[in-house]
Amino acid sequence: MAESMKGLKRTHYCGDVTEIGKEVVVGGFVDRIRDKGGVIFIVLRDRTGVVQLLFNDATDKEIFEKASSCRSEDVLMAKGEVRERESKNDKLKTGHVEIFVTDLRVLSKAETPPFEITAETKVNEELRLKYRYLDLRREPLQKNIIMRHEIAKVTREYFYENGFLEIETPMMMKSTPEGARDYLIPSRVHPGKFYALPQSPQIYKQLLMVAGYDRYIQLARCFRDEDLRADRQPEFTQIDLEMSFVDAEDIQECVEGFIQRVFKEVMGVDVPTPLPRLTFADAMNRYGSDKPDTRFGFEIQDITDTVKDIDFVVFKSAVEDGGSVRAINVKNGAATYTRKEIDKLVEHAKGIGAKGLAYIRWADEPNCSFKKFLGEGDLEKICSAVGAEQGDLVLICADKTKTVLSTLGAIRLICAKKLDVIPEDKYNFLWITEMPFFERDEENDTWVAAHHPFTMPMEECLEYLDSDPANVRAKAWDLVLNGTELSSGSMRITDFALQQKMFEALGMTDEEIQAKFGFLVDAYRYASPPHGGMGIGLDRLAMIMCKAESLRDVTAFPKVQNASEIMSECPSVVDDDNLSVLGIAVTAKEDE
Repeated sequence: MAESMKGLKRTHYCGDVTEIGKEVVVGGFVDRIRDKGGVIFIVLRDRTGVVQLLFNDATDKEIFEKASSCRSEDVLMAKGEVRERESKNDKLKTGHVEIFVTDLRVLSKAETPPFEITAETKVNEELRLKYRYLDLRREPLQKNIIMRHEIAKVTREYFYENGFLEIETPMMMKSTPEGARDYLIPSRVHPGKFYALPQSPQIYKQLLMVAGYDRYIQLARCFRDEDLRADRQPEFTQIDLEMSFVDAEDIQECVEGFIQRVFKEVMGVDVPTPLPRLTFADAMNRYGSDKPDTRFGFEIQDITDTVKDIDFVVFKSAVEDGGSVRAINVKNGAATYTRKEIDKLVEHAKGIGAKGLAYIRWADEPNCSFKKFLGEGDLEKICSAVGAEQGDLVLICADKTKTVLSTLGAIRLICAKKLDVIPEDKYNFLWITEMPFFERDEENDTWVAAHHPFTMPMEECLEYLDSDPANVRAKAWDLVLNGTELSSGSMRITDFALQQKMFEALGMTDEEIQAKFGFLVDAYRYASPPHGGMGIGLDRLAMIMCKAESLRDVTAFPKVQNASEIMSECPSVVDDDNLSVLGIAVTAKEDE
């Protein structure tokens, strides 16, 4: 039977017991037990660390017997004197002390857990997620969750100190187009109508600027019904901010200060500012990605002019069709990339959409996959153009430029990981600026918005809105860290007439504008200060700072690939009575 903790009050966390001679009371889970016959050692664990409890022939007999009955994961409270350990463990903060126990309470007995609670584990993730409350007892996850808390704490402190007001926005809102599917909530009071969970607080934070709250911050919960991956969850937290009477540089400078502060206080890492900047076009041309990892080289190089006269149909047809021929030089890649490994890269390139890859593998001598088409001196010209030397591997893609860039951008990352050239303790931040305003929908042969419809175009591009959408750039930017997009931001349209023009450019009718955004459009009729803002992914930031492989490692109760939670088995079936109240009937059910 569980004992009471009456008369005992915790004085110390386990990891904070360091002062010899002090009487302390600790509480926690039994991490491990060593029973030496006349001596018992129990290592007690809480979220701060562990401390050793000592029971020997000087211990009260009843307490000793109680200690001998303890098992892993039992919950204890112990009172005793801190003594110096005979056998020290320099790897632990408390490794030089132990507690000679004078009062022991077994508050809760544990059944044998489905897996051992250890720092390192080979237990499959599905089982750990089913018993997430046990998995969360493990030291690595506890460190991640605590670091995430520290990040949130520093976030609030920094923005409070810089004049921001934390204002909550609704969790139930009107469904508006934001780029992903909404999670919908049926209304009982308004049958047939639905609330939406916010994909972001975008509209509300702009209205706060209209209302005169010129610096807004919120650690906002956001929801998007989209396919999941390692750095995406259906519900996530966004460090959401908006500022009035500023330009893009003011917002970026403020965020740089936050980044510098959070990395220094949480990790002790100095981040030099200002952070480097690349335009979207430069990022795509050099790295084949709008969120490039710049911790290593292998940059994309345009060799179209170098190879345009080579009688190789793959190169010629790409150039004639308005495409390009580009290459990456995988330094010191020849030894690792045998013909078999190169064939895997070719298949990967085809999977992306390219027709294939040509290559020059320079081990002892340059081995070129298109050698028979080369004239005298052509091979040397190509190697010179990309800076290839003995030991290097040159990978070449010829196709439509968009396909070439996305292909080489992906191949670049694969090669870097294979060669293990990406430094783990390097944090390369990068602003991507001058984002395209429209994206081409090839399937429907139309231009669609690349951002939400309140994004301000650059002034010099306004004349192209109707005539040349491809040349319209947005006052929008992304913050990238080590190849992960942390944040997107933009200046907002505040001019009523321009906002109407933007809606029209996106093909929206007056009826659609009023139905979806009427309340925001009406607000701008009453004047608005110039404003802009950003949303920084707290989860992704924590994932990188914790060196975690997935958002699941920094989220207490995450969803899995199919957006379900294994532990609580949600989503779940709702009974017909509850559905009837909402005026809803289920017409399609998941296969059992």
